[in-house]
Amino acid sequence: MLKIAYHPIFKHNLPLGHRFPMSKYELLHDQLLHEGTCVEANFFSPSRSADEAILAVHSASYLHDLQHLTLDKRAARKIGFPLSEALVNREYVITQGTIEGSEHALTNGIAMNIAGGTHHAYPEHGEAFCIFNDQAIAARYLLQNQRVKKILFVDLDVHQGNGTAVIFRDDPSVFTFSMHGAGNYPFRKEKSDLDIALPDGTNDEAYLSILQETLPKLIEEQQPDFVFYISGVDILESDKLGRLSCSLQGCKERDRYVLETCKAHHIPLQISMGGGYSPEIKTIIEAHANTFRLAQELFF
Repeated sequence: MLKIAYHPIFKHNLPLGHRFPMSKYELLHDQLLHEGTCVEANFFSPSRSADEAILAVHSASYLHDLQHLTLDKRAARKIGFPLSEALVNREYVITQGTIEGSEHALTNGIAMNIAGGTHHAYPEHGEAFCIFNDQAIAARYLLQNQRVKKILFVDLDVHQGNGTAVIFRDDPSVFTFSMHGAGNYPFRKEKSDLDIALPDGTNDEAYLSILQETLPKLIEEQQPDFVFYISGVDILESDKLGRLSCSLQGCKERDRYVLETCKAHHIPLQISMGGGYSPEIKTIIEAHANTFRLAQELFF
């Protein structure tokens, strides 16, 4: 059975001005139930992750400042959310959803988190609405518990996974692949193990061609036994922050290719949703829902 991390806290406890982009989590949960793609048994409600798991990636000083709400004003502004106890607790729960999801993926072949994909979080600071790097923490959890030996990050959010690149730059057990907009945030890119920077206006044909040429080679070369996939839908032409020109169907075919490739190679994968900033919330929900529909269609 497909297992999906979802908790109402993913949306709630945020200041009013930040609730539009975050409302997609609750709406996506409701849409998947309404259309019959999922039933309540598909969803699990994560608890709060342990500090030990967080500290495998983030520094003790950064975690201390988050817990005690003592981040300096510049560091807090860089995150983009007003810092609060509720916000920090929300990030603990999202992170635990990805950790538990990775365990479900080892059993079922795939698992998903309606939130997460917080790839801009560095060991010692957060930025761009990312506080804890949920997939990096889950990757360290799997490695430290000897659940896997080699991990591949497939980051197809339109923004480079800069925090993830730094976290694993000296770790040969993790290979980081990021395909993102060249002229997009972050404007100073970090160095992933493989970066593919796409020009503004990249369309479905070009995008899918590059992905189809790259992913099988990476799997053959790296021989991963687990994949973390960030399926951001900010590659859409309609996205306010994206600058690429992919259609809804192109975004769906991207997800189909990643899922089919991992399944064909018997590589379990955990998926976190990443970004999506189209003006109409229905576009964001439809694009994200396609990822869940494909997971059900291809794996169950």
